[in-house]
Amino acid sequence: MLDYEEKLKQYMNEHQVKGSHLSFEVSCHSIAQAAEAVNGNSSDFVKNVCMMTSDDQLIVAIVGGEGNASSKKVGKVLGIDRPRLATPEEILKKTGYPCGGTPSFGFSAIFLIDPKVLEKDVIYTGGGSEKSLVKICPSFLQAINQGRIVNIRR
Repeated sequence: MLDYEEKLKQYMNEHQVKGSHLSFEVSCHSIAQAAEAVNGNSSDFVKNVCMMTSDDQLIVAIVGGEGNASSKKVGKVLGIDRPRLATPEEILKKTGYPCGGTPSFGFSAIFLIDPKVLEKDVIYTGGGSEKSLVKICPSFLQAINQGRIVNIRR
């Protein structure tokens, strides 16, 4: 898992990502586990819901930790058939990071960010492994992943 974390730290360094990479001894796979690790609230986190189009393109729907992404809304926003959830194998292949540690940036995808995410001053996202997180300003996140701000929350 450390290889994935190192890969993300290198990306952050090379692209001057203004955020903090945090590593833990405990799992941060679920929002509850991550909140406990940083002594924060679930509303301080984002979920990166990975979806696939019918032509094998990756979509990352970024929603607040207390929300869920709607594949129906994602399809409508993009003008495509409703995408399906990506499998853990597809997530690793397309992002280079394992499911449960997938960051909100650092790989090629269509990034969609729910507007609620931008209401926070700072958020936590996947840090490359199940035991790491990235603390980052949502507006900077949007700038580096070039995400579209659209209502995709269920």
